[in-house]
Amino acid sequence: MKGVGFRRIRDGYLHRGSEIPVEFPLGPLAIGSDIKIAPILLKRGPRRLRLLSPTDSCRDRLAAFYHWNDRQSLTVAVEIALANRVLMTRIREWSTVERAGDRFEEFRAAVLSRRATRRARA
Repeated sequence: MKGVGFRRIRDGYLHRGSEIPVEFPLGPLAIGSDIKIAPILLKRGPRRLRLLSPTDSCRDRLAAFYHWNDRQSLTVAVEIALANRVLMTRIREWSTVERAGDRFEEFRAAVLSRRATRRARA
């Protein structure tokens, strides 16, 4: 990381051209209690990146909302769902396993509300 301009700060790396740190969490990668996470491959020219799918990114933010009541993470999850195709059935099933069915309904309602607001403005 140092070779491409990053410096180590605590448990992550920061680049002088960005305020967003890069972290390499210890494995296994998990979202809530789900450890069967399969990264997707994103191709950008000659570059290839492995990252979370939009559905898993949404679940990751919802995990913070469900377990730590992080309202900002709920907002981010809603934005992810609005900007990408996410598998709501998968998110609902996972939410039930996480014992957060009521919180999933809050997320779902927020997504539907924001979609309706967008349509009304168009």
